[in-house]
Amino acid sequence: MKLAGWSLLLAALLLTPVLAQEKNDDKPVFVTVDKNNVPVFSDNPVPGASQLQLKEGNRMPAVTPTEISQRSIDQTPKFEVSILKPEQEGTVRENSGTVYVSGQVKPLFAQGLRVRLYLDGQAVAGPSSNANFILHNIDRGEHQLMLELSDQNGKVIATSPVTTFFLHRASAITPK
Repeated sequence: MKLAGWSLLLAALLLTPVLAQEKNDDKPVFVTVDKNNVPVFSDNPVPGASQLQLKEGNRMPAVTPTEISQRSIDQTPKFEVSILKPEQEGTVRENSGTVYVSGQVKPLFAQGLRVRLYLDGQAVAGPSSNANFILHNIDRGEHQLMLELSDQNGKVIATSPVTTFFLHRASAITPK
């Protein structure tokens, strides 16, 4: 049973990429057994070591750190943020000047993300953990809204397109 287990371990280790070498690099691999009956692999021969014969199919190229970091970058989700209400070129009729802003983040809002609301180029609300805001006492006329999404470090990762809306309030001079 010990010999069969050791053989299985040896076979499994031979199939791992740890022993992989470039095709140009034909360094031999040697195996010995230590005092605890554990196989020890090396590229240096020691007394009592056996040289392993590796087949070409057991070799694979090493992955460079650049490839690994590129894979992790490519898996980062691309966030989109948009304003749902008020609608583009929409009219809000509210004498108190209250405007309800509803935004959306895609994919789903992740923990640590924050949204900031801009009105006419000035930050007026946030950062907040949701994309819904209430603005009070906004002057009548044309206004532009934009949402800015930032990560947990404060880095801006997405911005919404600018939404233009019109606020109608009764005039103090000619109320209607």
